[in-house]
Amino acid sequence: MANFISIFRIFVMFAAVYLIYAMQGNTAAYIWALALTILAFALDGVDGYVARKFNEVSKFGALLDIMGDRIVENTYWILFAVMGWLNILFPLIAITRGFVTDTIRSAAMEKGLTPFGMQVNPICKWITGSKFMRITYAVAKVLAFVLIVAAKIPNIAHADILWAIAFWTAVIAIVFCVVRGLPVVIEAKRVIEG
Repeated sequence: MANFISIFRIFVMFAAVYLIYAMQGNTAAYIWALALTILAFALDGVDGYVARKFNEVSKFGALLDIMGDRIVENTYWILFAVMGWLNILFPLIAITRGFVTDTIRSAAMEKGLTPFGMQVNPICKWITGSKFMRITYAVAKVLAFVLIVAAKIPNIAHADILWAIAFWTAVIAIVFCVVRGLPVVIEAKRVIEG
């Protein structure tokens, strides 16, 4: 069930993206896209809860969750750049960070390490694996994506203020993206050669 939820949320996200891209300027479509965006991110928490609740935790499930996170996150960054809402550097940074960290984590998994368990240095471990950092980064991304979509709903009140908040939340999210990737790169040599 947890794996189904992980996959289903990708389709929910694609529906939201379709509504934004294909129905540009349509208020109802953007409101639906906002609701679907919120649902897609809510399902990310639900899949983990279901996996733990029904003892469905597995390496495959963890990989599926990471893959789903990358697909959803990168699709939104790309969409926002294609729509001209954010600079192209946002998706380029997110995608590059994903490729680099996922490649290193794949090498770590071949050696029996978990994606978040490969760090040895306590600071690196805290940045990548602590509940606080993982939740803070997730909240920053969710807020950025939800606020960006909300700010672009046609004729929404205070759109300029909402957009300013959304933009700076996106900046914070992309900084978190880089900061949480650096420890993986810092400890890569030890993992790959060790």
